[in-house]
Amino acid sequence: MGEEKGVPSSVHSAHDRSAAVRTFTVREANAALPLVRAIVTDLVQLGRDVAQRRQRLLSVARTNRRRAKDPYEEELAQMERELEADSRRIMEYVDELRQLGVEAKSATDGIVDFPSIRNGRMIYLCWQLGEPEVAYWHECDAGYRGRQRIDW
Repeated sequence: MGEEKGVPSSVHSAHDRSAAVRTFTVREANAALPLVRAIVTDLVQLGRDVAQRRQRLLSVARTNRRRAKDPYEEELAQMERELEADSRRIMEYVDELRQLGVEAKSATDGIVDFPSIRNGRMIYLCWQLGEPEVAYWHECDAGYRGRQRIDW
């Protein structure tokens, strides 16, 4: 997934494989899904809102750069502060998922990975907001585009 505008890039960072990693079976991932779904729903709602507001703010900032004294300078500064606060909230949601052992991959698309072991090697069980269950997996280096239906 490419970086989304206005969403902290650390949402997309790969996890540190040198640290102890919780792994999930398909059954465990699906059992965790009600809580994960609730967190991801909040994450996506806020992530999309932040991305849209950041884009509007950048557009206004580009337009107003030409003016020596901007009458909306304080309002723009307040918007910046609110975006920073909401970006911190996004990271709190990501941290909540991380504490569960789940990796957030997209704050606007609602994609998460559950580390898992298949045939003795690390893989990801992949889920996206709107899907009824964890039904896909991919190799660690394949990403979302490499998703395959779980058939085992």
